[in-house]
Order: sequence, then C-alpha cells, then structure tokens
Amino acid sequence: MRNLFALLCGALGGAGLVVSGMTSTVKIQGWLDFTGSWNPTLGFVLAGALIPMMVAWRLARVQNVAALGEPIPRHPHQRIEANLVIGSIVFGVGWGLVGLCPGPAIASIAFGGVEGLVFLAAMALGMVLAPRFRLRLENRWQVVS
Repeated sequence: MRNLFALLCGALGGAGLVVSGMTSTVKIQGWLDFTGSWNPTLGFVLAGALIPMMVAWRLARVQNVAALGEPIPRHPHQRIEANLVIGSIVFGVGWGLVGLCPGPAIASIAFGGVEGLVFLAAMALGMVLAPRFRLRLENRWQVVS
C-alpha cells in the first residue's frame, strides 16, 4: 500500500510540474533572469507549493502517525551551516545554467530528448561522487582550521 501511495503521489507531483511549467527550461531561466526579461509567473507555482506544505507541517505537529500508519518524523533543526549554504549555491547555479532541478528533470524524461538524458546522467554521477567529494572537503577544512 505504501508503494502504491508513493507512486500516486509521485505521479501527481510530476503532473503538477509539467502543468505548472516547471519542466520548461526556458520558463525557469526566465524566472531566474532578474536583470533581463524576468518572468514572475513561477512565483505563483512556488507559493502554491509552500502553502500546502505549511499546512502539512502544522497538522504533523499534532499527529504522531501518518494516514498509512507510519510515524511522522519531527521537523528538522533549522540551523544554517556550511553544507546548506554550499549545497544551495551549487543547486542554484545548476538550476540557473540548465533550467532543471532533480524533480522536473525526472518528470521530463518522456520529452527531454538526448539533452534531458545527458542531464540525468550527469545528475546521477554527481549524486554518486558528492559524498566522496564532501569527505575530502571536510578532511581539508578540519586540518586547516
């Protein structure tokens, strides 16, 4: 039942990404182009994603288990650390250059063509290499500081 529910939620989320234009690299780059021909329409998409999530977190505070009986994890700590800042910068640069992030990239598999597959392969390689790269950086920072 859990896998079926995950499949349905993923399909609904993917359809939402397609309908909202989040899989359009041109639209994403227009959203991020503040100094050129800025396209503010994705602001509504982002707000439309944040509002239900805020409601969900409020409901999760008063419940201990989800609809399928799984325990609801507590809200994570909200500390801003180097990993968060560096990860956000790398994510933003990649999003701005390519116009895709992981969710929309996966949703665009059906129509992304060769470029979409190259992006997905590069993203997968980055996910494999990132933990090794992170360990090297952490070891260097500990020695220096």
